[in-house]
Amino acid sequence: MTHLEPHQPAPAPAESDGRLTNPANKTRLMPADLHEATSRLRAGMVARLTTVGVLTDTLLRDALLYLRREVLLPHAYVRVSSPGADPIEWRLLDGAHPEDRQEWLDLIHSDESILLQRDGEPLDALTRGPVTGGHMTSMSTYTPATVEALQAMELRPGQRYLELGSGPGVSLALAATITGPSLATGVERDGHMTAFAQRNLDRLGVEATVVEGDAREGHELRAPYDRIHSGIGVPCVPPPWVEQLAPRGRLLTTLATRTPSWPGQLLVTRTATGTVEAVLQGRARGYRPQLGYRWLSVLDHRTRIEADPGRARPTRLAPPSDADHGFWLAAAYLTPGLVRDFQAETMTIVAPEDDSWAVAGPGDGTVRSNGPRDVWAELEDLHARWEEAGRPERYRVDLQDGTGIQHVTSNTGLKALAWTLPPLAAVPRQSP
Repeated sequence: MTHLEPHQPAPAPAESDGRLTNPANKTRLMPADLHEATSRLRAGMVARLTTVGVLTDTLLRDALLYLRREVLLPHAYVRVSSPGADPIEWRLLDGAHPEDRQEWLDLIHSDESILLQRDGEPLDALTRGPVTGGHMTSMSTYTPATVEALQAMELRPGQRYLELGSGPGVSLALAATITGPSLATGVERDGHMTAFAQRNLDRLGVEATVVEGDAREGHELRAPYDRIHSGIGVPCVPPPWVEQLAPRGRLLTTLATRTPSWPGQLLVTRTATGTVEAVLQGRARGYRPQLGYRWLSVLDHRTRIEADPGRARPTRLAPPSDADHGFWLAAAYLTPGLVRDFQAETMTIVAPEDDSWAVAGPGDGTVRSNGPRDVWAELEDLHARWEEAGRPERYRVDLQDGTGIQHVTSNTGLKALAWTLPPLAAVPRQSP
């Protein structure tokens, strides 16, 4: 385990001109009681995660208590404008500024995602306060998801660890604290974020390395790896990831479809003899796709749906439970182009590119549909197939059939649900 020296902050300086100081030095400028305050906040965060049953691994628990998040997350954006607003209005919190400090501390120890970078911007001279425009290109995933992913990896001391799309390095630092010095590597495509994360990891004394590069290529120089974790969603598994996985290794990634509504989590294991096994299951949430991936959105249709939800008809399908992740995952592939409006009062599914939607209920055995595509009829048919297939919650993925095509199937029976994963898409090059 990495051993970190206790933090000894210097007194706070005089007020600045509103620009954030160099992230490598910023935490030194905070008041002397910050270390005690953050220790209490970390303890509260760990207690909360333990109480709700998310955190169960004792090694990860110790790492969470130990790792000073405020060094890795010295600032945070807060969205001010409502969904759909363009340009987006933000407010940047500077952890070194007295007026921002408490809100920033509460945020970085909460269960929220921490937004850190817009449009690949440099990170050493950001301006605190109101900011207009831009879209987030880097964030720290909300803590419960990070905990679940790292626990699924079954991290132990001495393992070689690779983090793909490491961002500010929170999960990389947690993994490195468990695996030990010089065994954890992160790959980050953005040069500014790479330098930012490495500086902060070095300040903490975490002996982990962040390299700039394309996460889809892994990092062959230090392969093979006992554990590989992808912090980006991908449509299929890049072959280098599997090639760089050691015997008895585990690889965890999100398989992202074009809808953010129904992601899948893929766990790949390599046996001691080299055989690769992959299991895909639905999840409530997953990691965001790589840059260049185009999401489906319901925002352009929300007002129209409220004004005219469509013609009512009887339905044999009650709205499927949100907990039926196996069904919704299959829907993402076998009824493509659909997205859920989770803000609607009753279940609302939209096919934005077909200008069609379906509104279920509420609870009266009817569904209302509008547009040329009968969205609900497709879900009715798929749900019947899903039940005939045994209501699968997990799917097998063949990553090594020799063709490069990655096949998914629920089982080997005649009524199995099956599909192929889409290929990797080209990703725009990062601007210098």
